[in-house]
Amino acid sequence: MKTEQIDFWRGEFGKDYTERNSMALEEWEEFYIKNWGVSKLEINKPLLDCLPKDAKILEVGCNIGLQLIGLQKMGFTNLYGIELQHYAVEKSKQICEGINIIQGSGFDIPFKDEYFDLVCTNGVLIHIAPKDLPKIMGEIYRCSKKYIAGFEYYSEDIAEINYRGNKGFLWKADYSKLYQGEFNDLEEVERTLYPYVSEAEKGNTDYFYLLRK
Repeated sequence: MKTEQIDFWRGEFGKDYTERNSMALEEWEEFYIKNWGVSKLEINKPLLDCLPKDAKILEVGCNIGLQLIGLQKMGFTNLYGIELQHYAVEKSKQICEGINIIQGSGFDIPFKDEYFDLVCTNGVLIHIAPKDLPKIMGEIYRCSKKYIAGFEYYSEDIAEINYRGNKGFLWKADYSKLYQGEFNDLEEVERTLYPYVSEAEKGNTDYFYLLRK
């Protein structure tokens, strides 16, 4: 599948994004505390209640793998990532051990139906054009045996946001609700809002959601 957003992230902007967000795990945790007042490991805690440590987990749009390293630190051992940008995949090889990261698109995930116990995204659906969400959500749903999770920019309604001077590359929405609108067997079992505490982002909110088939 070819979209304007895919071309955007495969290019120099995507490479620059990777450079800006390449950091050690400790810096990554400090980034979350600075922006949301809580660490990402704390945000992810609901996963510990529903999954065994050897559960198969896939992150779609994993960039260099920091989120997966965080899950590894929580004790999860069967971790996979798929990332569109070749540069990010190459960088992931420098910092990830025991994590399977491949280059590919969330619109065409190269795994069989229900292969994973959990499929998740972190700040990825916000960069998918609303008209294309059913396609990528369909792939995530197809590959998940039981759970779908996300940490995304939140709004009750879909709203576009200017992204570093670019239009058509960032939206906020209630992505859990959109999933449930596409697939009526999905039940929301966790929803926590995380308003930004940093001055630069005050007034905006992200949220963690967990859906179960």
